[in-house]
Amino acid sequence: MTGAFALLAEYERRSLAHSVGLPDQLDAPGLWRGVGYRIGRRMLASSFDEVIEILPMPPVTAVPGAQPWMLGVANIRGSLLPIVDLKQFLEGERTVLQESQRVLIVRQPGGDVALTIDELFGQRSFLEEDEVSADRIAEGRYGHFVDRAYAHANATWGVFSLDRLGRTPEFRQAAA
Repeated sequence: MTGAFALLAEYERRSLAHSVGLPDQLDAPGLWRGVGYRIGRRMLASSFDEVIEILPMPPVTAVPGAQPWMLGVANIRGSLLPIVDLKQFLEGERTVLQESQRVLIVRQPGGDVALTIDELFGQRSFLEEDEVSADRIAEGRYGHFVDRAYAHANATWGVFSLDRLGRTPEFRQAAA
């Protein structure tokens, strides 16, 4: 075999040997799955149903007269989306934007919105028996959006309702 062909054959062998789990294992009773991310010091996860897409931070055009947490608008595939600094909305502290910054695109009444997050962890799965009190992670403004939490990998993960966030009157009123 030639070098390139042997390499492709090895990739195929490894791919076929990798088992991703049976469908009944992926949707097992007592298993909750979502997208994991960090805002400030809080580890959060939101339902896959609430996140449309995850993108790198797009170029943002400021909007005069907007709330401080409203960074501006961005052109995403021909649609103007508001870009919200979620950390500033929740904690009053601006996110330090980085080149690796990600935004969660979320559907809300009246149109989609992009929310900045500090760090993306990807898919997270939690078992019902790992549920813990959400009191610590649901302090302050987070209490309106986090109603349960899970202990996993030496961290407490709060389940953050992006749907509830999108229906919050203060969030929907971005004018200063």
